[in-house]
Order: sequence, then structure tokens, then C-alpha cells
Amino acid sequence: MNQTEISVKIILDRWDASIKNLTSLLENLSDAALMKEIVPGKNRGIYLIGHLIAVHDDMLRLLDMGEKQYPELYEPFIKTPDNVNTAMPSLIDLRKMCIEQTNYLKQKFDKLSAIEWFDKHTAVTSDEFKTEPHRNKLNIIVTRTSHLQYHLGQLQLLK
Repeated sequence: MNQTEISVKIILDRWDASIKNLTSLLENLSDAALMKEIVPGKNRGIYLIGHLIAVHDDMLRLLDMGEKQYPELYEPFIKTPDNVNTAMPSLIDLRKMCIEQTNYLKQKFDKLSAIEWFDKHTAVTSDEFKTEPHRNKLNIIVTRTSHLQYHLGQLQLLK
């Protein structure tokens, strides 16, 4: 394994472990727990699950891996703050979406070679990428893993 392959493996292993932690946490949190606010006046668990699915769904577009699977989640989980009056999918549906999305992303990620992870993502122009080569696909995984870890910490408070 060369240095590029090792670097990519380290980052993708961290992503995979974070996703495994999310899956395990969702298996152990009851629906009642996920309907609670993390702290008074803050997001509920159900909102954070939908938010993570919506953010991860957008990675498909950013990584040039196709269209979003769940575009309907943008409005209630990205554009709109958590509100008990906002229409959103059930927890049963969100749990299913999360599992399906995780598997789908894994399939897509596994198709990229180590060197392809260093290609530009779709939110950067070719000219910008020439001067900012760190704005690559692998960087999207790094930032989304950090984002996932942040919300995993919040969800732990519902235990």
C-alpha cells in the first residue's frame, strides 16, 4: 500500500467507524428518546437523524456520484430549523432511509480508487481547484465525518 492509499484508508475507516456508531446508536435509542430535545429548546433526536440523512444525501452531488436519494428531506431538515409543527417522515421511515443510504454510499465509495479521492468535488471550479487542490472529494469525507461526530455527541445525550 502506498502513502496515498494509506491516507485514503485512514479517512474512510474513520467515516465507516462513525457510521457504525450512528447505526448502533439508532438501534439502541427508542422512538420516545428520539422525540426528545437534546437539551431544552434545542433540536430533537428525530430532527438530527433527518438532518444527517439530508447532509449525507448531498454528498452524492458533491462527490459527483449521482443525484440525491431523498431530496424531500432538504426542506424539513436543512432549510428549516426543528419545529414540532413541521411535517417530517416517521422515525420508522428515517431509520430505514439511514440504513439504505449508508449502504448506497458505501457502494459508491468503494468504486473510487485512492487517487480519485483527490479529484475536485463539484462545489469547486476547475480554476479554483488549480490553486486549492485540497478542495477535493476526500476533504468532503473529512468534513462530513466531523459533522457526523458532532451530532453523534448530541444524540448520546438522549441515552
